[in-house]
Amino acid sequence: MKICFVDESGCTGALPTATSDIQPILVIAGIIIDYTRLNRVTDQVLQLKQRFYPSTAASTRQYLAGILEEIKGSELRKNACQSKRHRRHVFGYLNGIMDICEENNAKLVGRIWVKGIGEPFDGMAVYTSSIQAICAYFHDYLARENDLGLVIADSRLKQLNSPVAHSIFTQKFKSSGDLYDRLIELPTFAHSDNHAGLQVADAICSALLTPIAVNTYCTGHIQNVHVRAPYSHFKTNYGTSSSLKNLETEAFLSLADRCSGGVFDSLRLFL
Repeated sequence: MKICFVDESGCTGALPTATSDIQPILVIAGIIIDYTRLNRVTDQVLQLKQRFYPSTAASTRQYLAGILEEIKGSELRKNACQSKRHRRHVFGYLNGIMDICEENNAKLVGRIWVKGIGEPFDGMAVYTSSIQAICAYFHDYLARENDLGLVIADSRLKQLNSPVAHSIFTQKFKSSGDLYDRLIELPTFAHSDNHAGLQVADAICSALLTPIAVNTYCTGHIQNVHVRAPYSHFKTNYGTSSSLKNLETEAFLSLADRCSGGVFDSLRLFL
């Protein structure tokens, strides 16, 4: 069985003007990990934290309690903009995350939304349709692998989680048949400080995909605090990275190699 850990980066608010301090990108992505690899992934994440953030790891008395001290992707990309020294440290940590994914044959699915300036943006509809798309990509991947799976998403508020889960419920239990028969249950929601898989998803979503997408699509168009010149270093270092491209599943590429209405499904469109 495989588990798809889903996280998001950005916000679901509309972008009124080019100078509004609203995040111009919304990334919703999932990292697929075989459950037999979860112990190894968790241990590798804990070791990576101890290596690059020893003070954080030292704040806990027990080794496994280190999972509670999350290294947030938003802080990583912020720190990478401070100085060359900070950037080397952040990229060292992110290289470790990518190594963990590669060693454990993790795969990536997701959607990247680029907001139109002054255009409407229905956050609930966007998030819901993105989770449905991720479930579709994941289901197709499971069919190719002849396997079963479960989606675990980073928890938000109950009133935001419930409609999303119900949208999958109606597709699984409709009278004409289960649209996601390889998913053993509806997407469930969990706290990222308890799951190494969600922390890996956050690092890739917030500290890799977001700055690369912002640099690619927003530079020269948006002038706010979320568009930073040093983000170009993320694209230089990871935009041509074979390890990042190799995370994409064949199902993801075959179903989603398109761009319309500001939604980008394939990383090949900006890497």
